[in-house]
Amino acid sequence: MSVPFENNEAFYLVLVNTEGQHSMWPTFADVPKGWEVAFGPRRRQECLDFVETNWTDMRPTSLIEAMGG
Repeated sequence: MSVPFENNEAFYLVLVNTEGQHSMWPTFADVPKGWEVAFGPRRRQECLDFVETNWTDMRPTSLIEAMGG
């Protein structure tokens, strides 16, 4: 049984929620409520590269704002 998040040949989406958190999501699954597509569909590594480049602060947006950042 293969794990859908570890298939290098599969296509994924990168999702972002209102807190700026990112998630890789398989294209065969519905996008959950509260999340939007930010990138894709692309292969796994391209999505990982996008996340690494674009999600540089792991803190939720609300925490960043509360800290004055």
